[in-house]
Amino acid sequence: MKELKYEFYIGASPEQVWECLISPDKVKQIYYGSSIRSSFVVGEPLEYVGPGADDSETLHVHGTLLEFTPREALRFTHKVGPSYLKGGVNYESRISWLLAPVGGCTKLTLIHDEWHPEDPSYGPSDSAWWQILSNTKTLAETGGTLDFGSWE
Repeated sequence: MKELKYEFYIGASPEQVWECLISPDKVKQIYYGSSIRSSFVVGEPLEYVGPGADDSETLHVHGTLLEFTPREALRFTHKVGPSYLKGGVNYESRISWLLAPVGGCTKLTLIHDEWHPEDPSYGPSDSAWWQILSNTKTLAETGGTLDFGSWE
């Protein structure tokens, strides 16, 4: 499968954008009410947990932290939580958040790659990334997020 790659220019500093990606309170605003849980130590687990099919503590995504370079790169493996499997195989892919200053703004690149050809989460991921990235941009620039309606 083709990698999913998105590039956004955000009218905020790399520090402000970085906070949107790692601060539990800010992540909750961009990731459909889910918080990030991680020690941010390479090789240790990373999870996104929040409201969903199982309860308010639904495990949506989990993986292993591969890179953590503040204000530059957050990279981790990606597997969906148990409620998404429906008896299927839990394939692993990789997510890379990359930040770079460009003039007075920040270039945010998201790459979701290393897909297994039969991974059913490819289509839903491609759809969801647009909302997550739009919310990241809006939150970093304005302090608020977009109203997409109900998340469930």
